[in-house]
Amino acid sequence: MKKILTIIGARPQFIKHAPVERVLKEHFLVPTVHTGQHYDENMSNIFFTQLKMNKPTYLLNVGSGGHGVQTGKMMMDLEPIMIDEKPDAVLIYGDTNSTLAGALVASKLNIPIIHVEAGLRSFNREMPEEINRIVSDHLSEILFAPSDIAIANLTSEGVSKNVFKIGDVMCDILMIADEFTEKKVEFEYYYVTLHRPYNTDNIDRLVYVLSQLNNVGLKVIFSVHPRTRDMLRRNNISLSNFQNIIFQDPVSYFDNVSYLKFSSGLITDSGGMQKEAYILKKKCVTIRTETEWVETLKDGWNHLLFENLEGIIDVLQIEPSAHVKDLYGDGKAAYEILEILKEKI
Repeated sequence: MKKILTIIGARPQFIKHAPVERVLKEHFLVPTVHTGQHYDENMSNIFFTQLKMNKPTYLLNVGSGGHGVQTGKMMMDLEPIMIDEKPDAVLIYGDTNSTLAGALVASKLNIPIIHVEAGLRSFNREMPEEINRIVSDHLSEILFAPSDIAIANLTSEGVSKNVFKIGDVMCDILMIADEFTEKKVEFEYYYVTLHRPYNTDNIDRLVYVLSQLNNVGLKVIFSVHPRTRDMLRRNNISLSNFQNIIFQDPVSYFDNVSYLKFSSGLITDSGGMQKEAYILKKKCVTIRTETEWVETLKDGWNHLLFENLEGIIDVLQIEPSAHVKDLYGDGKAAYEILEILKEKI
């Protein structure tokens, strides 16, 4: 059997890899490297139990750190693994430092790279993710794009060989997750996730965001990233100042989908959750100045808001119109990936 070495390390990558691994391992050897970029129990390990993924072949435990330090550590650890494993290809997902490290090491060892979720662009190069996704796309040999816009982005950059539109594997996993979802609370609420440094690493900005969330009308359930909770604690900000917000620790993937599915809408700065909200027909406010998922902005499903968050109440009252059912595919992206890789590798 041919061997595809997979590099994952952050929460979204566990989710994306679950349906892909499930179909690939019937036809390929699929050893996995977990870089340890996310190491909180609810943000990594739980995926191997709830989603029944294989335990990683290698666990690097890189942990947090600056982008250079984190990416460098990963590269140092990944190189001997790739030399030892001699894979026929390396599979990477998305736009994290784990993605970049995997792409750089594989390219220098002349190992073909497969990039799932290729072609996304926010056109904001101040975002580390933008640099990661651009470099990874240009180093990859097989590129799986989720949409026509993603393919157009690649074409404009001169990347057109072995580019395939397969939809998004998030549709696959949402179909799997549906049977595990359940209503968590009986009241109406908005679901909130925030983790971007520009929203959470400056205490004045963070308090401003929380103050506006505290006044949105409905209750707010806020799944708090560990780094954000630590920031509030270090600056002696009492959570009791925000009576309308229910602060909770990060939850498992299926619980996360449950909270989103039964919410009145999503407020986030995440990339992937904008897309999940669209698939689940939930209106979304994205606390950013740009999005890589530009399709979600059409017909009022997603709104970008950053400077003037006082307007969030009005934006949340806007009801979306037309919804494109298969905008991100029909839930069979993993099978399309399999058939293409059986031919190409």
